[in-house]
Amino acid sequence: MTSTDSSFHTFVSQAETENFARTLSLWAKPNLVIALTGDLGSGKSTFARAFIQALAKQDEVFDIPSPTFPIIQTYDNTRVPVAHVDLYRLTKREEIDDLGIIDLLSTHIILIEWPALIQSQLPLSTLFLKFSGQGDTRRIEMSKAGDWNAMLDRNALIENFIARSQWKDAARRFFEGDASSRRYESLNISKTKSLLMDMPKRPDGPAVKDGKPYSAIAHLAEGITAVIGINTHLKQLGYSAPMINDVDITNGIAIIEMLEGKVFSQMMREGLDMNEPLATAVELLADMASKRWPNSVELEDGSYHTLAAYDTQAQLIEVDLLPSWFWPHIHGTKADAKLNQSFAEIWQALLQKSHPKIPQWVLRDYHSPNLIWINKRQGIERIGLIDTQDAVMGHPAYDLASLLQDARVDIDFDFAERLYQLYVQLRMAQGSFDQDEFAKAYAILGAQRATKILGIFARLNKRDNKPTYLKHMPRVSRYLSRNLEHPTLAPLKDWYKSHLPEALSLGML
Repeated sequence: MTSTDSSFHTFVSQAETENFARTLSLWAKPNLVIALTGDLGSGKSTFARAFIQALAKQDEVFDIPSPTFPIIQTYDNTRVPVAHVDLYRLTKREEIDDLGIIDLLSTHIILIEWPALIQSQLPLSTLFLKFSGQGDTRRIEMSKAGDWNAMLDRNALIENFIARSQWKDAARRFFEGDASSRRYESLNISKTKSLLMDMPKRPDGPAVKDGKPYSAIAHLAEGITAVIGINTHLKQLGYSAPMINDVDITNGIAIIEMLEGKVFSQMMREGLDMNEPLATAVELLADMASKRWPNSVELEDGSYHTLAAYDTQAQLIEVDLLPSWFWPHIHGTKADAKLNQSFAEIWQALLQKSHPKIPQWVLRDYHSPNLIWINKRQGIERIGLIDTQDAVMGHPAYDLASLLQDARVDIDFDFAERLYQLYVQLRMAQGSFDQDEFAKAYAILGAQRATKILGIFARLNKRDNKPTYLKHMPRVSRYLSRNLEHPTLAPLKDWYKSHLPEALSLGML
């Protein structure tokens, strides 16, 4: 592909046009439109088919017919649902009104060929591509607006970064995105793969307390320096965090090792034997507890990443997600201020009892989606660690609760208890381990985590239109109920039974 200026691209083969479509598909999400204009045979359909095929899950190949006669062809099982629209046969705007094209925006990205009749109804975030050319040569004039501006400016930064690396000839494929602005692509050359991490600095959200956004109070990673610092130090200590191969700290882009193994959550869904993987994950946590951990790590450029303390304020803002989001989810109304206050006061007292004498690194997301079983390695190096950027200084019981009280997959209570006892035995062998203190902290932090997650899942449903998380609530409710059986948590148990018994009864479903 050669670029003549910021608004035009020239392609000298069909393959280059298709590759351009695949690149744009990396940024696909609902509420976006791509409007395709140009004469018959100018390449619009070639682009559209390549774009849609690139959204296929696990490289599935399927038929992509022209929508000239049906007018609208939807694909709902792609990574992002997509609607392919062709208005060539229509001559009057009134003919469009009953098609419901704009209604699809909330759930689909829409590709529209011959968009003139509907142009006045298109949203701000519409990318206009005007095709021209002869033979295999295609010239595409690109006009971007709305969200497309930031996304394609970001894409240009990534392309320049890759071009300066050893991966300049790699094929880019979407790999993963999450609830934050962080996203991943796989870079493929023959059978060799690496990961591109796209992690721009986190924008500040609205102030929620003392003029600070939620992310600042909860000590969530602000940018890619957290990933670089945490992973590099873990790697130096012999843990299997991804190696950092190349990084642009200023722009928040890195090329990191792709850990080749099976994700724990997928193994569990497939019904594979998890005895050894989970026992090894417990052994890793016990090994981490045997080390002294710094509260800051130096980066290659001489700067430092500092790990915040997982303090009471951070933990309180997390449990506040329950009255803020789970209460309205259940009752349809905002929780009373006095109820919020009583809830916070109980937690304030409890959390003071869970602060460790010697804090260590707590990864906070040490659970099945972020653990990879690398069977070809040895010992605890078989546990691949990802999503480490939100690590803080805290109590080791938190990560054990994350592992054994997994919010997304079932871990039998008896099996979890055996793994808990394995951890205790390993810590006892290290010497100077207070079982009672740890059990109390485990119950408090397990309840804190379950409380937070119920709020998060309710928020994902209401604010982010992601209802699939609701199916996990009964599991989290069971964890919460189990943690509340510890005598230290009796006041919190009473509060739940009096004010929000639904948080406990979901586990009976």
